[in-house]
Amino acid sequence: MEMSCPAVCTLNSNPCGKNPSYCHSSSLSIQKKKKKSRRVISCRCSGSEGWAKKGAFALAAALQLQLQVLCGSGNATEFDILNGPPPKETYVLDDAGVLNRVTKFDIKRLLSDLETRKGFHINCITLRKLTSKADAYEFADAVVEKWYPSVEEGNDKGVVLLLTTQKEGAVTGGPAFIQAVGDRVLESVVSQNLPVLATDEKYNEAMFSTAKRLVAAIDGLPDPGGPKFEDKKRESNFKTREETEEKRGQFITVVGGLLVIAFVVPMAQYYAYVSKK
Repeated sequence: MEMSCPAVCTLNSNPCGKNPSYCHSSSLSIQKKKKKSRRVISCRCSGSEGWAKKGAFALAAALQLQLQVLCGSGNATEFDILNGPPPKETYVLDDAGVLNRVTKFDIKRLLSDLETRKGFHINCITLRKLTSKADAYEFADAVVEKWYPSVEEGNDKGVVLLLTTQKEGAVTGGPAFIQAVGDRVLESVVSQNLPVLATDEKYNEAMFSTAKRLVAAIDGLPDPGGPKFEDKKRESNFKTREETEEKRGQFITVVGGLLVIAFVVPMAQYYAYVSKK
């Protein structure tokens, strides 16, 4: 006779190994022997519970990956930046992945030298876009407050933020940093270096030129200035009055000459023809 195996094999006739609790999907075959009246129970165990656990882990991993895809990577990276520690040695947090190795090295060398000489620490951050904050300044302020909770910690700290999709940026920091850089350079950097160069997708130049202007301002050196614009003046299709009068005189002369030719030449030909007769 065949019957399903219970959750735990408690019979001591033939248990499934040392731990009979794994006997979930096995079958019992009960045989009645002629000489002995006691039942002989044999358990055939399969590793179904192990496969079930593996399947559950795989399903959980797949669901987690699907949720990350549906929610998007923007929220995750924003919260990772806010909840993670500030970059102490690299000075660069390139979440958007737009900065090359040379630019990262140049920024690190420039800002490391500034911190050694002046004690100001500047962090450069790139993000593709924002979804949790209204604008770049709001997120940059949140980063400073999260990384440096007290005024003493964030007094000489600065943050440069560049959003590659929205083509905008922000520069903020503690009171000592803002005072050392100055409002003029801060406004110029945010209105020129970051958005203009980001619009042309020159992200490396945008970040490095911004860092150079901030360092020069803190050191009291002349400002390198923003990006150079090519002044392309549009030529007007409208002619001036002088050009119109000149063209009109030329037109009258040409038309008058054509009229003279149209009348005089046929008359001269006719006069020559009549005189021959």
